[in-house]
Parts: sequence; C-alpha cells; structure tokens
Amino acid sequence: MANAISDNKVDWKRIFFIFLGLTLFFVVYYMPSWKDAVDPTGKAFPLTREGKASIALFLLAGVWWVFEVLPIGVTSIAIGVMQALFAIRSAKDAFRDFMDPSVMFIFGSVVVGLAFTRSGLTRRLAYKMLAIVGENTRMILLGCLVVTAGLTLFMAHTAVAATIFPLLIAIYELYGEGDKQTNFGKSLFIGMAYAAGAGSIISMLGAARGPAAVGMFKEFTGMDVGFFDFPKYMFIIGAVMVILIWLYLSMVFKPEKKSIPGLRERVKALSDGMGPITRNEIFVILCVALVVIVMGLQSFIPALSKLDRAAIMLVSTLLFFLFGVLTVKDLEDIPWNIILLFSGAMSIGFCLWQTGAAQWMAINWLIMFQKAHWLVFVLSIAVFVLLMTNFIMNVAAIAISLPVSLVIAKYLGVSPEVILYASLVVAGQPFLLLIGAAPNAIAYESKQFSTGEFFKHGIVMSLVLIGVLALAIVTIWPLSGMPITLK
Repeated sequence: MANAISDNKVDWKRIFFIFLGLTLFFVVYYMPSWKDAVDPTGKAFPLTREGKASIALFLLAGVWWVFEVLPIGVTSIAIGVMQALFAIRSAKDAFRDFMDPSVMFIFGSVVVGLAFTRSGLTRRLAYKMLAIVGENTRMILLGCLVVTAGLTLFMAHTAVAATIFPLLIAIYELYGEGDKQTNFGKSLFIGMAYAAGAGSIISMLGAARGPAAVGMFKEFTGMDVGFFDFPKYMFIIGAVMVILIWLYLSMVFKPEKKSIPGLRERVKALSDGMGPITRNEIFVILCVALVVIVMGLQSFIPALSKLDRAAIMLVSTLLFFLFGVLTVKDLEDIPWNIILLFSGAMSIGFCLWQTGAAQWMAINWLIMFQKAHWLVFVLSIAVFVLLMTNFIMNVAAIAISLPVSLVIAKYLGVSPEVILYASLVVAGQPFLLLIGAAPNAIAYESKQFSTGEFFKHGIVMSLVLIGVLALAIVTIWPLSGMPITLK
C-alpha cells in the first residue's frame, strides 16, 4: 500500500484503518470482564483477561490485514509484538509460533515452486497445458483451475499452489499485458487460490486438516473414517465448486481478450525451443514425487505416520540445494512477506487457542442454535468454522467446534458424520482472507489483486459454498449413503 505521505498528500484512508484497528484493540482490551460461556451440559467456560485480550488482537489483525494498512508480513510481526507488550502471552511463546512446523511446510512448498521455475519445468508444463486447452481465455482459465484442483488429490494444496503459481506467471506472460493488473490476471490467480481449496477437500492427501480431523473424530465418537470415504462424499462438492468458481470469475472478471490469437503456434515454437527434458527437470520431478509418495503412504503405514510433514517437505529443499538445482541467490526470491504472513497467522491462532478465547467463542456461537432446526444447526457450525478458519489454523477451528457441536447434535438427532464432513468442506475453502490458506497468500504474490478485492469476492463465494453444502446435506450425501439423522 502507498505510504501515508506521498507527494505531500496524506493517505487519510490508510490512517483511518490504522486507528480503527487500534481503537478496536484498546476498547476490547480495557472492557470489563465478559460473562462465561456455558455448554449444553451446564459447564461454564470463563473468558480470562488474556483470552479477551487475544480477541482484541484478533480484531486489530483482521482490520489491518483486510485493508492492508501495512505490508501483510509486518502486520504479522505486530501480532507478536502486541502479545509481548500487553502480556497476552510471553514473547517466547508468541514468537516461537513464527517457526512452527506448519510455517516451515509452507516454506518448503514455496521452494518446490521455485525449483520448478528454475529448472524450466514450469514453462514446459504451461506450454503442454495451453496446447491442449487452446486459445480461448475462458477455457485457459478453466484448464488452470482443473489442473490445480486435480493436483490436490495427490499432494498438499500448499505445495500445489507453489508449483502452479510460476506456471500461471508463464501463462500470463503470453497474455501480453506485461505486469499490469487485468481482469484475466485477477481471475487466474484468485481462481488458483479458490480451486486449490476446493480440490483439497476431496482427498486426505490434499491437506493436513483431513487426517487430523479424522483422528479427533475417532477420539470423540469411536468411529473410523476410511481413506476412500473422502472422495465418496466430497468429490461432487469439490468438482461443483471448481465449476462455480470458474463461472463466477468469468462473469465478474470478464477477460479483456476473448482469445489469444496465434497462441497455439507461439506455444509450439516455444515448446520446441526448450528441447528435450533436462537432467534438472527430471531431478525435480523425482524429488517431488518422492515427497508426495511418502506423505501418501503415511495414511497406510503406521511407522511413516510418525514423520512430520514439514520435515518430509524440507527434504526436497535440502536436495535441491545439495544437487545445485537452486543456489543461495535463489533464497532472495523467496516471498518472505508471505512466510511472515503465515508466521503471524500461526501466532494469533495459537494465542486464541491457548488462552481459551477460541473455545469461548465457539460455545457462545453454537449455543445460539441448539434449539434450531437440525439443518440450521449444521449450517451454523459450518459458518463458524468458515469464519474461524480465515483467521486461525483450520485444524484448530475444527478442534474447538467439533466437541461442542457433537454434544448438541445428539439432542437434535443429527448424525456425527454430517458434523465432521460439513466442517471439513468449509475448513478447506477460506475465501475471505489471505491468511486463511497458503494458496491465498501465494496467489497474492502475483500483485494482480488487493486484499480488499479478495475479501469482497470471497464473501460471495463463501455464500455460494454454504448453499452448495446445504444442497449436499439434503440430497447428495443421503444418496451417497451417509446417515443424516439418528434413528
């Protein structure tokens, strides 16, 4: 965002949102204590001083991130600083989260994308895809979304986004508009972020949230969820969302050019000019395949399940540097602003979790719907998880809502499977904020859209998502054999 003073002109809008965030923080921070949250069993959950303060920080960070009053990475640093200055958590705890394994997983995923670019593999893949989808810009967009979603069936959506991002850059260069923002550019990169989320819900390999939620579900209910249960119930939803994302973005961001004349010939010439596949390209493919295979086998081989996903991902980083695919100079091209963004997201997420604020909010939210129609209650859980997962880890959002919602579900006669899958559908598709998922932040590096634009269109797509989920609950899932209500 522009500096507060540019050409002797004060940016009043930026100043307003800086003070709005600070005002929300101090008003909530100095408010008298809030009343306890009480769950259906009558158990009270008090909100501590630190818990209320973490909600205050949550509001400040949200305003600053949405309206981009500071570089998004710098806002993340402010999250750690405020926790330490106002004794919300110790500085050691606040800043330790900046190097959480999840952050290092994202770092490793970004390095994978960088290796694809440096080796030339990205351009080779881009040319092959364009040769198939042709010259129509809408079909090019659809092809990019389908490829993105398809890859998440086999590898984590963070790694997919990091891999696809340079491919989209290569495609956008052929659009011929330089670095300036265009409707096609907006739809291409926002679409990539949305499609990565939609695809990631279909398979347990798409993100860590699936296996983690299944583990919690078994602990709470004693019920197992199989590897192939995910595609059985989630494939149609993921596929429908990809199509709806494409239709929406095609209408809202109508491409300036209906087609790119001569694209096929240009792509063929460029592809031929690359020559045969190189040793570095083969090495990158083998490294990524190794990582994906090991992560996939974790669901089937107990010994491998103990390996941390971040460590597995970072093996590829080490190999790229050991074998000279990347050099120390390439580290300068790492988008540290994005890495810091997720560091701050982890910090505020753990802050809400550890202070009890997240659980307090979940109970107060869900209790409002305990006497509602069962479908309204299930959708209220989905909305809560959807909102929370835009700010904190989606696994944490599920973890704080699942225990409470399963208790209430019994009174309403709702099957626990519906609660689990509804939560997973929305947890994988945080369309509002960049911090909601790594693909969102990676897409932002394109500089094709602002955080405000992402948020505005995310509201529409979030409403569409809830509508698709409601339709699935009453039609698709029963037809697929999922028990919806308890007999």
